[in-house]
Amino acid sequence: MSAVAIMQPYLFPYIGYWQLLHASDCFVVYDDVNYINRGWINRNRILINNAAGLITLPLLDASQNRKINQIQIAPAAQWQRRMLLSMQMAYGKAPCFYQVFPLLEHLLSFESSNLAQFLTYQIQMMASFMGLTARIIPSSQIYNNAHLAAQERILDICRQEGATRYINAQGGRSLYEPRAFANAGIDLQFIAMQPLPYRQRGKVFTPYLSIIDALMEVGAQGIKPHLEAYDYL
Repeated sequence: MSAVAIMQPYLFPYIGYWQLLHASDCFVVYDDVNYINRGWINRNRILINNAAGLITLPLLDASQNRKINQIQIAPAAQWQRRMLLSMQMAYGKAPCFYQVFPLLEHLLSFESSNLAQFLTYQIQMMASFMGLTARIIPSSQIYNNAHLAAQERILDICRQEGATRYINAQGGRSLYEPRAFANAGIDLQFIAMQPLPYRQRGKVFTPYLSIIDALMEVGAQGIKPHLEAYDYL
């Protein structure tokens, strides 16, 4: 059986995103669809002074009328050092800081100013860091089906990959028609995250933060039980 998952690229996404990648054999980075303002494509949350605080990747002329892979990142001199300093101040005393921080420095120094390329590289490198083995493919590179819309495009990608399963997060249940997948010989499945608390810097556990928070606290080896903490619906 071959399982495919398809998601837009996000900045240091939360554990549930990586659970989807863990569950798949082929993970398609949906980079040639429209950018979403005030979503998670260029921002996320880390724990700052015991509360969730935003980190944001500044963009140039971002618009919901443009594709993710058509958007450029602001020059690194304007934000890179500030973001790294925020991470260092938030997690400098975390158990796995010296294991994780060099990876973040490397990722934030990636030379491409293209948003999709920047985020795809981040996803590939962090997946490797956590021992995830799914093939990671930008949708803009090989499928040649941007003329299709919504479910039909998802089905076409699954057919091109020879998928027997399509896996999505539980929030996507209303987006798909099970019969269409069944007619194509593809099992439509959804996963539901089961939050597994870990020791944080704060007094009360704050779930759904960026993967940075979990990695700083439990490291690349300790993250494995969290990546497997989900159920199929």
